Amino acid sequence: MTAVATVHPRRLKTPLPPSPAPDMLKELSIRNFAIIDDLHIRFDAGLTILSGETGAGKSIIINAVNLILGSRASTDMVRTGAESAELEALFDIAPESRAARTAADMGYRMTEGLLVRRVISRAEGNRSYVNGRLATLQVLAAITENMASISGQHAHQGLLKEDQHLLMLDQFAGLTAQREAVSALVHEIIPELKHLRELRMRQARQAELTELLEFQQKEIAAAGIAPGEDRELEQERTRLKNAGALIEAVQGGVDTLYSASGSVAERLTEVRRNLERMGRIDPQVGAKAETCAEIAYRVEDLVEELRVYLKSVEFNDRRQEEVEERLDTLNRLKRKYGGSLEAVLEKLARSTAELSAIENIGTEIAAVEDRLRERHAETVRQAVLLSKKRQEAAKRFAARVAAELSTLKMADTEFAVALSATPADTDTDPHLVVGTNAVSESGIDRAVFTIAPNVGETLKPLAAIASGGELSRVVLALKSILAASESVATIVFDEVDAGIGGAVAEVVGRKLTTLARHHQVICITHLPQIARFGDHHFKISKHVASGRTRTGITMLSADDRTREIARMLGGEKITRVTLEHARELLKS
Repeated sequence: MTAVATVHPRRLKTPLPPSPAPDMLKELSIRNFAIIDDLHIRFDAGLTILSGETGAGKSIIINAVNLILGSRASTDMVRTGAESAELEALFDIAPESRAARTAADMGYRMTEGLLVRRVISRAEGNRSYVNGRLATLQVLAAITENMASISGQHAHQGLLKEDQHLLMLDQFAGLTAQREAVSALVHEIIPELKHLRELRMRQARQAELTELLEFQQKEIAAAGIAPGEDRELEQERTRLKNAGALIEAVQGGVDTLYSASGSVAERLTEVRRNLERMGRIDPQVGAKAETCAEIAYRVEDLVEELRVYLKSVEFNDRRQEEVEERLDTLNRLKRKYGGSLEAVLEKLARSTAELSAIENIGTEIAAVEDRLRERHAETVRQAVLLSKKRQEAAKRFAARVAAELSTLKMADTEFAVALSATPADTDTDPHLVVGTNAVSESGIDRAVFTIAPNVGETLKPLAAIASGGELSRVVLALKSILAASESVATIVFDEVDAGIGGAVAEVVGRKLTTLARHHQVICITHLPQIARFGDHHFKISKHVASGRTRTGITMLSADDRTREIARMLGGEKITRVTLEHARELLKS
């Protein structure tokens, strides 16, 4: 498959034809990002070389890949004059890969590859998309965690940070499963310790808490509250206060309907009789008399109900006082325990449950302590075994690194892995201590890579290396050793040639070729001795058009590649000699 580079606007589309090399970066699209106007690159398997003059925009492409992998973005990255920048990357991923499993767990379908899009907007903030769906940076980083790694002169992905050294040793030795087992145990212990502390705090203030809960329980229970009682009492209080008006109104109704002269009942009786008499003339009128009789019966029923009601209404000052007192009691409890009788009753239930729990707190503490003892014993066993295996693996790993460095023209280099433990502090919980050492999710060990590049020098931490050339070769050596076990799909080397040249560059180029058998490798370089090993070669350049600086990228043909190698050999002025030299490099 031939790699293609274009500088015209284009949006990535899914799906593409299946790639012969799964788990790799296929396409990268950049718009309005820094000095890049519109850039589109298609990558392939093997070793891809990116070259160009200093300042042409090679590092900007690396920044774009970092953002695709979940790094935080800033509006300062948006091209001057544009409102937003857009970055897109398309990866081929195998269905069984870690990225595919992680994406599936988060609800993303990976049947057509992984398409990541980042939008950096001055006005609307930053947005991330995975296969067309919005995603948080945490989700994006989790999915792309093992998709690509960027290693530069300063090991931007932390390859040379000491907190990563132990992880690399475990990866080399195949101890990832044991490490995860220790981590799982520690993550089981920590919440149990928190629970135990809470129980002991409750136990320490048990007497005070018990007294408070018992008082609350007694106070509420003594009140004998019935659900909805306050509403019924308020209605009764209103009736007692307005008893006179109620009696007067209801008695007046009884009189009007039934008792008084000319009442409704009398008039209905008269109407009924008249209708019955007229019914002898017209039967239809007679039927209405029956309806009138029914109304009269209903009036009588209503009058009876009103009389019953009158018997329930009374002037009772004593009862009114009792109701007021009861309402005062209920309102006080409501103010104290939640604002409603329902809340008061819920508080009673909680107090009862908490009292029961306090009575059993000693039993619960004993159960937690038993679980902690069991987990701690297993943690000690696993952590000690893991530490022993690391001690054994450290020597093999150091020998492998020294051998790799020897092939990279650092034959006299001494390399070692310094393993040590972290002494436990006096305030470290005993359940997180193994012997006298603190245990964390990575075990009891710390690892520091040390190196002595020259004969007679003492071993020093890897991070203290001053030479950029030495640092670049150590990064490459570590990547080569971990290539078989490392799950990352794409490796990007940003100026891995820093501080080296000549024969060393030749060796570095061959090492990159070897690494490209296991991974897709993308290398930014200024050295022709490295560039000549590329399976694909892009040239990055910048030019000024309409008063604006623009970056472009070109996939080099065989002739163009010869001229680019010649430029890298002799500068902008390409001579017949440099062209011949370039051809010889490419042939060899």
